[in-house]
Amino acid sequence: MAFYHPIDHFSTKGKVLIVPVVSVANVAQLAADLLIASLSLHRVGIFDPRSLVPVVGAREDDLPGVTTPLELFGRDDANIAVIQQRSPALKSSKQEFVESLLEFIRTSGASAVLVIGGVDMSNRTDPQMLTPTCQIVPPGTPDLSSGPLAALTTLPIPVYTSPVSQFLHADAERTIIPFIPGGGLSRRILSSLSDTWQIPTACLLQYVMEGDNRADAQLMAAVVSKVLQVDVPYWKQPSSWGHGLFGTPHDQTLYG
Repeated sequence: MAFYHPIDHFSTKGKVLIVPVVSVANVAQLAADLLIASLSLHRVGIFDPRSLVPVVGAREDDLPGVTTPLELFGRDDANIAVIQQRSPALKSSKQEFVESLLEFIRTSGASAVLVIGGVDMSNRTDPQMLTPTCQIVPPGTPDLSSGPLAALTTLPIPVYTSPVSQFLHADAERTIIPFIPGGGLSRRILSSLSDTWQIPTACLLQYVMEGDNRADAQLMAAVVSKVLQVDVPYWKQPSSWGHGLFGTPHDQTLYG
């Protein structure tokens, strides 16, 4: 079965793919929601969800159909496309999912890839408390200085280093990508890039804690737009946030 199923005539060739990783506080998914809503991106394809926790729900703004675990959003006249992941990978299928995702990206014709995710705020050193956002550029990725991610080489976004030993596993599993507490599959994705990877790739991480992370998401989305030099006139929250982000309010009569 094909991993990607287009539902609209849309090409990712020449576009920057934004890949939010399910991680602490879901800040990457929330930032992706803001980018999709603010840039009026629409669903152009869905992915085979067999490697992800099953989930289904209503679509934004009562659009027909259902929301699935992994979808592609874009617009022909926008230079970015967003892969929105709404549920984590199954424990037994993590590497299979990563390999399928990277193969899709490799053959997509994308001009660059920007992975975004969260990292546990409690795992910071004193210098890391000076900024909420940091970056990782995986080794072997093509030079970023002349492509869509060129701003990463000039913006004051520090390189992420882990305060936790990166070698938590057997020698066979060691990579030079630092350990990312609460980072989900971020490290695995970056570590799985082949030696022949030809697409400029970078990762933005944001220190967060679980809670009301709407402000964190807007900050991350703003950093993404700055890095990609995408003009966002104003940030629009998805309508679903008004009733689905924290559930419906409690009936106050329950408390007298």
